[in-house]
Amino acid sequence: MDLLRLFVIAVTPGIALAMGLYLTDRYDREPVRLLLKLFLFGMLSAVPTIFVERFLSNINFLPGILSIAWTTYIVAGFTEEYFKRLVVMRVAYYHSAFDEKLDGIIYCAYSALGFATVENIMYVVSGYDADPYIGWYRGLLSVPAHMLFAITMGYYLSLAKFCPDQESSKRYFTLSLVVPMLFHGTFNFILLAQIQILMVLFIPFVLFMWLVNLKKLNKFYQESKAWNKLGL
Repeated sequence: MDLLRLFVIAVTPGIALAMGLYLTDRYDREPVRLLLKLFLFGMLSAVPTIFVERFLSNINFLPGILSIAWTTYIVAGFTEEYFKRLVVMRVAYYHSAFDEKLDGIIYCAYSALGFATVENIMYVVSGYDADPYIGWYRGLLSVPAHMLFAITMGYYLSLAKFCPDQESSKRYFTLSLVVPMLFHGTFNFILLAQIQILMVLFIPFVLFMWLVNLKKLNKFYQESKAWNKLGL
């Protein structure tokens, strides 16, 4: 398969999901320039992520299942979610357009989908010869999973931004990293640990993430709808 076709297969899921989120934000759509900037810097965040992940992998001297836990929760989960959130903090958190809670979810999702697109390109282009179906299952599982982690991140980040109580705001800010890190780590751990009972739980876990995060998305969507009907 030629390189251009592999590239198209790799970038399509991230772009499609980004467009879907843009259309979801019907009542107070975000500036396209800001969203493109988040997507682009999300892509660029893959560069420092690679270096930090390599460093953390090199200091992993843990045995067996603990080594896998370190790789999934710390090397991948913590590092990737940290840099994806950092993009939002630097590009959009203090932007005047961040004026309602749904915005946090949209911003985090665009940063995450930018990152996921680069990750997908690397996996699909390098792994096609070994597994010609890699683009399909990454498009169906891995890229949407990054979006789900981001919905959780954006949910708590918005609560942190708009919470009047400083202590609660700090707690929500911490949760905006910890909860998506745990989702991300668990998603990867189930796949890498190769423990039969965990593999049985993989699909229920993915469905659980979809239900929980769509509920969060709908909560802020309905809030956006109500505020904009009132003209606020």
